[in-house]
Amino acid sequence: MSKPRLKKELQRLTKEQLVEQILDLYEKNKAVKEFYDFYLNPKNETALAEKYKRIIRKEFNVEHPERGSEKFSVAKRAISDFRSLQPSPEALADVMLYLPESACELTYCYGDYSEQFYDSTYNNYKAALMFMQKHGLLEQFKLRAEQCVRWASPCGYGFASEIADLYYEYYNESP
Repeated sequence: MSKPRLKKELQRLTKEQLVEQILDLYEKNKAVKEFYDFYLNPKNETALAEKYKRIIRKEFNVEHPERGSEKFSVAKRAISDFRSLQPSPEALADVMLYLPESACELTYCYGDYSEQFYDSTYNNYKAALMFMQKHGLLEQFKLRAEQCVRWASPCGYGFASEIADLYYEYYNESP
């Protein structure tokens, strides 16, 4: 159904019917519940960001790597779900940067991973830096972005130099 048609149908409902529809959606749909919980209480943004960071950390479990699955798709879905709640740019940047941070820390602690793992980490690091630059947040997250460079430094497949080059490009520093 198109948005105009949905709008037309919703306009036919009374206020009470609309409230019932929303309450029904709230009760039956986890994403709708989370959206309204955040929409009505945006002060819990930090706690919500932590929830999504825990999902990412579960995938890139540095403490117990045998329990992690290193699925970038799951971690990226967590970022996407958080983004759909329309958090502040600072909170979204925090969650976005957490994925490459966790992946870099994991490989630093436990050795080389596959080239595909490094490519995905690089792409997510770049996306986080681009987002932070767009929203004027690079300085706020500089130490964490720099930590990714340190964690990547012993890695193979050219990953260390690619992460460092990206960092220096966005922070206008030379190696």
